[in-house]
Amino acid sequence: MKRRAQSNLSLAAMAVLMASAFTVSMGFGVVLPLLPFLIERLLGGGAEAGQISRATGLLTGLYMLSLFLFAPMWGRLSDRYGRRVVLLIGLIGFGATMLVFAFVESLVAVYAERVLSGLFAAAVTPVALAAIGDLAATEEARARRLTFVSLAGISGFLLGPMLGVFIARAGADMVATADPMASLTFPLAATAVLAFAIAGAAVFALPRTRRQGRLASPDPTVSPTSRWLIPNLLILGFIVAAGVGVFEVGLALRGKQELGMTPTQIALMFTECSLVMLVVQALVFSPWVKPSTTRWLIAPALAVLGIGLFLLPRATDFNLMLAVIGAVAASAGILAPILTYWTSSKAGEAQGAQLGKQTAAASLGAAVGSAAGGLLYDVAWLPDASFLIMAAVTGLGVVLSLGLPRMLGQRRPADSSGAPRLAN
Repeated sequence: MKRRAQSNLSLAAMAVLMASAFTVSMGFGVVLPLLPFLIERLLGGGAEAGQISRATGLLTGLYMLSLFLFAPMWGRLSDRYGRRVVLLIGLIGFGATMLVFAFVESLVAVYAERVLSGLFAAAVTPVALAAIGDLAATEEARARRLTFVSLAGISGFLLGPMLGVFIARAGADMVATADPMASLTFPLAATAVLAFAIAGAAVFALPRTRRQGRLASPDPTVSPTSRWLIPNLLILGFIVAAGVGVFEVGLALRGKQELGMTPTQIALMFTECSLVMLVVQALVFSPWVKPSTTRWLIAPALAVLGIGLFLLPRATDFNLMLAVIGAVAASAGILAPILTYWTSSKAGEAQGAQLGKQTAAASLGAAVGSAAGGLLYDVAWLPDASFLIMAAVTGLGVVLSLGLPRMLGQRRPADSSGAPRLAN
């Protein structure tokens, strides 16, 4: 059969998809380095370090848990009703929740906002990725475009922490207050305005798709020996995201409580991590690397991730700490887009449903990792418990990934009509 032709995905549409992923990631990055300080202010001056660490981990994990619960639903809805309408709901809802977050003064309200923000964010990135999967004429085009969206998301997380701190400080100067945390309104409101603007651009840039008569189904051409291929990819996505969740929360708490860093210094560490991830993704999915060869990188990158998590709490020397952080960021930056690419490549017509599951698995992993990073951070019975446990789980992921290159290398017939039809 003849492979579907290249669809008319314009540069404007591609820019909107990238900007959508950028905005959601930036919203998460804006909040992360400020969250421990915001919790401390809401709990009062007498708050203990353990209370702050637990609340930080739970709030970060709750956001990811919400992504896990709702991403598959949004993905299936986008398979049936089209990508644009679901993406618009996600962007508008995300902007509204961030705007509400800018004015909350209760810790209970913060918990509620994180759930709602995750609900709408779940409709953005997987649907943007599914739109790319629909319209890819070749595997090289699929890999590059998925990487562009992934790079946009990393760029948002890279800029988010620093933008959050700088805008909060500028806001504090504007309202003449000595407490920059009191001006958290400004970066959150700015994120909301950006989400609304991207939603407006999506109305004009993204093509409409006709409603499908039935829900799309996974690729039926995958051989019986590869029946567990997608589940394996989902499990590995969970492990990688859990490792990153432990890493992020542990890094923020260690910077504040053990190393006495300021919000700016903590944000700089996250910026370094994101910059490393940005560079390695650009290299892995560059025009000089065939997408099919990326399957051989999964097991080695998982091994590096596990070793990095084990060494991170033991890195007391600054240069060694930078090297370990770079290794963790590089391995995670390699693994996340590779797993997304292969999920999309093997999803067949069910791009929204399968990429929704992939986002859900990664979000659940991030939720578990973030919660563990906070709850197990200062336990007395096992120092550095979260890092040690996650390093062991990552080792199991290495074993699970050893058979993937063979399964991923199996060829399947080209799709005949996987993309939604464009409306006139």
